[in-house]
Amino acid sequence: MRLGVHITKFNHPEGPASVGSELAAAGTAAEHGGISWMSVMDHYFQMEQNGGAEDAMLEAYTTLGYLAARTSRVRLGVLVTGVTYRHPGLLAKIATTLDVLSGGRATLGLGAAWYDREHHGLGIPFPPLSERYERLEETLRICLQMWNPEDDGPFDGTHYRLAETLCHPQPVSTPHPEIMVGGGGEKKTLRLVARYADACNLFTSSPADVAHKLQVLEKHCQDAGRDPGDIRRTVVYTGDALHTGDVDGFLGTMTEYAGLGIDTVIVSTPHARAAQWIESSCSPAVERLAGIV
Repeated sequence: MRLGVHITKFNHPEGPASVGSELAAAGTAAEHGGISWMSVMDHYFQMEQNGGAEDAMLEAYTTLGYLAARTSRVRLGVLVTGVTYRHPGLLAKIATTLDVLSGGRATLGLGAAWYDREHHGLGIPFPPLSERYERLEETLRICLQMWNPEDDGPFDGTHYRLAETLCHPQPVSTPHPEIMVGGGGEKKTLRLVARYADACNLFTSSPADVAHKLQVLEKHCQDAGRDPGDIRRTVVYTGDALHTGDVDGFLGTMTEYAGLGIDTVIVSTPHARAAQWIESSCSPAVERLAGIV
């Protein structure tokens, strides 16, 4: 099992001018510490449960572009991109740019979006959940079409219509950047994973719950004529063991998840000094986590 880091806080105690150097240091710490994945959230406002809208929040893909220039090995992604935040054609272009400039290290994480306050606050349309899922599926189809060099023709959907799906240059990753659909909704989200995604992302609610979600995913894969083994399994760790430096406690909870075929467990930064925390709490867990069978 591999370890990923999810950067969620940008309210550096020394102010906004220190955020860039902190991110650069976090990238260096991740590379030196064997971290396999770095991600950020896709929000305009900081989440209420993470400090509130008045706390600092950076635009996701600009941040990943900065991290791409400061790293050379770790995979980079948004966990996850809200489908309402960018037009699908532009999103495909943004993800392609990240993939090209990072040398093929981009993952396009996608989800249905949920934070209504930031939508209303900045005047972004926030359609009902059912429509957001429809838009999510069309976005997945558009991205795949734009990443198909044999098909740059129109896309005519219910919510999006593109006269040309041109994307030059094409991504460095082959056949395209990894697509990750986040969430464990059994009727819609996991069905979209089975049909379109290369990776899934679930919460570590419990080993039994994750096992159930993976069984549902396998059933959707059967319906779609897809080998579930082709989908990389990732989870977001919801405990606080690593936040307190309890590496043994963290590793103890991971054994059952490793048995479920989880490829990567992703842990969120507890504060804005990400580099220090990666060095002290995450890096010591990497080698031991890889040895769990």
